[in-house]
Amino acid sequence: MSGRAQLMWDEAVTGYDFGPGHPMDPVRLALTRTLVDAFGLDREVEVVAAKAAGESTLRLVHREDYIRAVKAASVDPGAADQSYGLGTMDDPAFAGMHEVSSLIAGQSVGAAEAVWRGQALHAVNFAGGLHHAMPGGASGFCIYNDASLAIARLLELGAERVAYIDVDVHHGDGVQAAFWEDPRVLTISLHEHPRTLFPQTGWPEETGADSAEGSAVNVALPAGTGDAGWLRAFHAVVPELIADFRPQVLVTQHGADTHFEDPLAHLAVSLDAQRAVQVACHDLAHEYADGRWVALGGGGYAVVDVVPRSWTHLVGIAAGRAVEPEAMIPEAWRQEVFARTRQLAPARMTDGRWPVAFPGWEEGYDPADRLDQAVLAARRAVFPLRGLLA
Repeated sequence: MSGRAQLMWDEAVTGYDFGPGHPMDPVRLALTRTLVDAFGLDREVEVVAAKAAGESTLRLVHREDYIRAVKAASVDPGAADQSYGLGTMDDPAFAGMHEVSSLIAGQSVGAAEAVWRGQALHAVNFAGGLHHAMPGGASGFCIYNDASLAIARLLELGAERVAYIDVDVHHGDGVQAAFWEDPRVLTISLHEHPRTLFPQTGWPEETGADSAEGSAVNVALPAGTGDAGWLRAFHAVVPELIADFRPQVLVTQHGADTHFEDPLAHLAVSLDAQRAVQVACHDLAHEYADGRWVALGGGGYAVVDVVPRSWTHLVGIAAGRAVEPEAMIPEAWRQEVFARTRQLAPARMTDGRWPVAFPGWEEGYDPADRLDQAVLAARRAVFPLRGLLA
């Protein structure tokens, strides 16, 4: 197996553009790519532009009638069929929508293929992680569910156990739905509580269909959760489940919208804690999945201050050349940011909270603490179904 990491990138993915004023500003992708280059990480990875996902690949997850609706809206955005979630405020239709959405999906599918076939040990598609798209509809800024398509392709290639970890602030509802009845896929989502955030799903009681009980795991975190609580919850739930499941491949989604500066959500996580979870996912892949790791982007709407730094850390970790949190950001990139956005760029790759400390679950818990209640709810819902002690 090649030890070299792949970075999936085609400049055309920046055409995933819902228009002026929409939170999903494609400048976040362009700025991430140039920050990766500014740190020289492009020389540490193999940069690969995979082909767009074809219709037979899209049908691994999406219904044929939905794909037709996306194609029709792509040709005539004004006639988008809103019954499929297209042409809405969240998912405005735009010309070429099918082409660029299938291109992003193709990068994630290509990443999965490369890792499964041993062409790369790790593969990153930070343009992906569009985890809300459903088999028959668009949702939450997501047209095609590239994460689900990557997992479905792994199963098609012969994988028998795939674990998916989603740390976006929003519940990974589309991926959970796609594999709700499939015990070969373990989906774990840590997200803000559905009482306070879209998509209002991801309750701990959602544990999979009867045929796959315990294959869906949801840790619903109280609004305001910060670094210590977020990392405590992750380490109290995820490693034990991954150790039990022993996946052949680990697919992870790293939405940067858990950050305290994100305008669309209510967690208070720093860039440094996000980096710590990226490192933890990398280590879990090596400990339990022979290093096979497909890492995706996701949400993130602080498009200058947060997203490029977070995903550049992700690329560095995957490349085996992690960027130190204290590293200064190259001045040329900061000038590019100002030229493109008229915003001042951050100066360092840290929020000043590294290293992030948190109390381990093994030290005991407080049943009156809201964060610990969230962890307990997840463990009690799923762990017994998997033969583990809650």
